[in-house]
Amino acid sequence: GLRIHMLAVEASVRHYAGLRGADPESWGLAGLLHDLDWEKHPDEHPKRAVAELRARGYPDEVIHAIEAHRPDFTGVEPETELDRVLFACDELSGFVVARSLVRPTGIDDLAPRSVVKKLKDKAFAAGVDRNEVARGVELIGLDRAEHIQNVIDGLRARGAELGIRGEDVQR
Repeated sequence: GLRIHMLAVEASVRHYAGLRGADPESWGLAGLLHDLDWEKHPDEHPKRAVAELRARGYPDEVIHAIEAHRPDFTGVEPETELDRVLFACDELSGFVVARSLVRPTGIDDLAPRSVVKKLKDKAFAAGVDRNEVARGVELIGLDRAEHIQNVIDGLRARGAELGIRGEDVQR
């Protein structure tokens, strides 16, 4: 599940890089690595990953974005465009994947209104922090439906790999 989440966030953030004229490789790297230490060190997340990435010479832009996706723990607030995009895509990407997995057509024809409707259902994907989704929308500076559509588009491009296309979803 964690690997799928990390790949999903990478896909969403990479999609935003294309929309914003940024480097998809560095932005995608931040999305892919943002939860690198979650399974082994959840109580220290993302500080362990940040220390390791810094020691290995990863770009400061990537490291800062990873720190900023957990400002409550690191004290690093989202400041750059990449920081804000990673924060905004993290919880929402996981939610959109979950929404896709319970639909017969997966992500193939998923619309923002369907995601918004399920966001109101607190029992659905209960682990997704709705306040963080709302803060992400605020940070990214787009209409909620537009942001959700951008995440859907990014995930749809990698739907086969994520197992969320209609033909891949287990019934």
